[in-house]
Amino acid sequence: MKFAPLILKHLRKNWLRTLSTVLAMAVCIFLICTLQTVVDAVNYGLHLGNASRLVTRHYVSLVFNLPNSYKNKIAAIPGVQNTTIVNWFGGMYRGDMKYFFPNMAVEPEAFLQIYPEIMLPEDQKQAWFHDGRGCIVGRKLAEKWSWKVGDHFQLESFIPPYRVGKPFDFIVDGIYDTDTVKYPGTDLSAMYFNYKYLYEATGQRAGIGTLTLLIDDPKNAGRISKAIDAEFENSDVQTKTETEQAFRASFIAMAGNLALLLNGIGLAVAFTILLVTANTMSIAVRERQQEIGVLKTLGFPSGLVMALVLIEALLLGLMGGALGLILAGGAIHALPNVPFIGDVVRQFPGLGLSPRIVSYGLGAALLLGLWLAWCRRCWRIAPV
Repeated sequence: MKFAPLILKHLRKNWLRTLSTVLAMAVCIFLICTLQTVVDAVNYGLHLGNASRLVTRHYVSLVFNLPNSYKNKIAAIPGVQNTTIVNWFGGMYRGDMKYFFPNMAVEPEAFLQIYPEIMLPEDQKQAWFHDGRGCIVGRKLAEKWSWKVGDHFQLESFIPPYRVGKPFDFIVDGIYDTDTVKYPGTDLSAMYFNYKYLYEATGQRAGIGTLTLLIDDPKNAGRISKAIDAEFENSDVQTKTETEQAFRASFIAMAGNLALLLNGIGLAVAFTILLVTANTMSIAVRERQQEIGVLKTLGFPSGLVMALVLIEALLLGLMGGALGLILAGGAIHALPNVPFIGDVVRQFPGLGLSPRIVSYGLGAALLLGLWLAWCRRCWRIAPV
């Protein structure tokens, strides 16, 4: 501790350079931790699918719908206990994409049986079952727009087949919750309405976007999937049936290798900042040659002089890492409230700085500081 004044005095000597170095390292740690948190949240969400649920869709793309006649044929395949249509509606609230939230057309009774995580009071269930224009909304979505049971609102779809020349009118029949311990991945920012309303409003032009199936045993998922796809193998409209986990993963695959992309961005920025900061530290060391010469003249051994430089670099790394983690925590906390982006982010459960990410960030900051002091130019001070 008796050498602490020497270290602090030099940090204060050129406070602008010290501040810029800390900020550069903070940006590096902020970016790495934020990207890693998003990757972890995505990977965590992909493993939350119910093993007893399968999803059948058009073989070519989700853009194309399946004929409605497929529903009864699939329901008759051995091992399939229940089915529900789940069509992405793509409705825009107030006619603006910045107010967008997930909204799907489903078959109410079958939907609640297949998705037990969607929890509603019995009276709200019955109201939804018997109300053609009724819908249910998640607790978070209701709080965001201050909706309560009985409120009216309108949505207009951006999907061409669902555009009927006027907005769709909806009545909030229920506000659903979930058991966050048992079902941690449930999205409470979504809205579901009766598929029959969509079917009739579009002049019976709405087919099946996706068909969710409840099967008798998860072990039979492969056999049942093959049986469904084989049923329509020689038809004009072929199907692709997969587990709920695989279906979720297919959305991430549309963006390519997300983990590789985000990690690549983080490493590229970190390497760039590393070079800039290393140059700054090298300049700082060269400027201290006279000070270092005086210290060694006074009897300070080379190892102690090097240790002072290392401690200074580690202190900069620690300050930069702590600031970066604070910024990352604030950004992750604010992301769900960002228009449009927040609607996507909220679908990833467990979004937050985990202890692993925090330790990873601090470790990276300390290693970054250590490397800066361990560069070749820093070693040149030893024989001064």
